[in-house]
Amino acid sequence: MALSRRRLFEDLGFVTPARSGAWIAARGREHAEATGAEYTGSAAPDASIRLNSNENPVGPSAAVLDAILASLPAAGRYPDKATISEATLVESIARANGAAAENVVWGGGSGELLAGAVRAFTSPAKPLVTAWPSFETPHQMAAKMGTPIKEVALDASLALDLDTMIAASTGAGLVFFCNPNNPTGTVHGEAAVKDFVAKVHAASPDTVILLDEAYHDYVTDPSYKTGVPLAISQPNLIVTRTFSKAHGMAGIRLGYALGQRATVRAISRYRNGLGMSVPGVAAGVASLSDAAHIDQERARNTAVRAFTVKAFKDLGFASVDSQANFLFVNLGRPIAPFRDACKDAGVLVGRDFPPYANSHCRISLGTMDEMQRAVAVFRTLLGTTKGER
Repeated sequence: MALSRRRLFEDLGFVTPARSGAWIAARGREHAEATGAEYTGSAAPDASIRLNSNENPVGPSAAVLDAILASLPAAGRYPDKATISEATLVESIARANGAAAENVVWGGGSGELLAGAVRAFTSPAKPLVTAWPSFETPHQMAAKMGTPIKEVALDASLALDLDTMIAASTGAGLVFFCNPNNPTGTVHGEAAVKDFVAKVHAASPDTVILLDEAYHDYVTDPSYKTGVPLAISQPNLIVTRTFSKAHGMAGIRLGYALGQRATVRAISRYRNGLGMSVPGVAAGVASLSDAAHIDQERARNTAVRAFTVKAFKDLGFASVDSQANFLFVNLGRPIAPFRDACKDAGVLVGRDFPPYANSHCRISLGTMDEMQRAVAVFRTLLGTTKGER
């Protein structure tokens, strides 16, 4: 009997009536890693709508699942010896980004690379500069190392305060520039990024700047452009990307960094050299070749984002201008009671993000159907939880 993709996943226990493609994408792992919560590997409890982890609710494309299945007979080989090897993935990443293989370093998600950059470039004498709040991995690693951390508050629009970050960067080992920023979703355009890089390096040439473009594929702002060409053309500049968002592969743990050879190789010393899996390599190569899926995912997310922004606006609540797959909504009240009430109603929303824990809630975007059902819950709860708009 012919073995279909679905039949094999069923035989291996990966697909049951309660486990869909969203489960295969391991929704929730990023949230668990960021908060230190225990991750059990199981699906969401009951039928909760999970809007707390910035994951792709539709998971990887069919082409990726086919590639994973086709790679399984080679799973007995180390990934550098398999037919589709690490070198194949590196070449695919380089080709997709107009780079050379020497400009690429892969990691287990971009988080491994962010942590590696802190380890490679900071020290007690060379602090980390980061907006705050922003993605936590660099901050967490610096704290573990005892590296000084210069936190720069967001500006009045909850975007990164670039002028203050520039002033704080002189003598720093690493500047973390999350674009779009998590948890706010704000983005800076190409001109602002180029100006930032030029000013930091004019005052502090040895300071490394890391542009985290985890949400690159979701941006629709025409002023935005990737920083990859800039990173390839000059030293001490890195761009990181992940397959966890638009590619729908959060559970596969795959990301990469791009920059000049010496810069990205400094990070590679801190990777797990065997942290890649044969199915992960195959999935990454297949996803990079499936541009139509990324285009469809961007269009889907854009429509859901517009619907959800309007829904909150109609309820009287403003969202920060997000260019990602989540919103940072000003509810004008402590978030913890709202979050607990949402959980009781079957909707999981984001954790606290100080200093905005008494005002803003991060809400990841699910499918259109999930958001329609979640909005109905929000409409009910926002009239009953305590707080003022």
